[in-house]
Amino acid sequence: MRSVPQPPPRRAVFLSDVHLGSRHCHAAELATFLEGLRCERLYLVGDIIDLWYLAQRRARWGRAHDRVVEALHSLSRAGTAIIYVPGNHDRPVRRLCGLALPEMQVRRRAIHATADGRRLLVVHGDDYDGITQFGNLQEKSGDWLYYRILTGNQLLNRARLRMGMRYWSLSEFLKRRSSAAERYIERFVQAGLDDVRRRGLDGIVCGHIHRAALLQRDGLVYANDGDWVESLTALVEECDGTLRLLSHRGEVLAEVAPARGVGEEPALTCAA
Repeated sequence: MRSVPQPPPRRAVFLSDVHLGSRHCHAAELATFLEGLRCERLYLVGDIIDLWYLAQRRARWGRAHDRVVEALHSLSRAGTAIIYVPGNHDRPVRRLCGLALPEMQVRRRAIHATADGRRLLVVHGDDYDGITQFGNLQEKSGDWLYYRILTGNQLLNRARLRMGMRYWSLSEFLKRRSSAAERYIERFVQAGLDDVRRRGLDGIVCGHIHRAALLQRDGLVYANDGDWVESLTALVEECDGTLRLLSHRGEVLAEVAPARGVGEEPALTCAA
């Protein structure tokens, strides 16, 4: 019998804005992604379970959502350290910050040290709402419009799937054509970079705004791991400190190389 090839090990994986329990969560795609994952650390960077949605509307929970939970348990049993940094939609979990639970640690924010020595602030990102003045698509247009755009996105992609076409985000397409949304996103990026500069850190990993990105600006790293209602993305750190933004299919969307040059002190290696 031929052995099934193992996925490559990752030093760390970051994902956020899953919104489990809400209507527009792509739980099946996330479950498949997690089931094929091997990593030393997994950061859940907020809005994992949408407690806000569950309090306002009827929960949407099915077999795919159970698979997500089961995959997280499997990762923990395999030795993956899971760090949960709650967001605004799972804010009540913040009451447990500082505690080490049986399956995960809960932190208000975390500092992740990469294999090449960079120190990255890991935070959901809603702390910057006061600075950016609530400018995103959901807050400017209101819940009603935002959720109908997501519903249109869902219906469109069902049709695309039947035609053998790949996932495409209608909501992301519309936001990129909104100058107000683009101005808000730029304010958010700058607020995060200003925060880590004040803290003497090398970059930030966040979520919150549902816009995946990985870039360097003025010597600092800005990484937004995206979401699982629109972009379906995750951020990974490879064994040598390389940062990659991945689609749910594993395609590399963006990359930041390690800080060290060739021939310098070697980076940490992942366990096989």
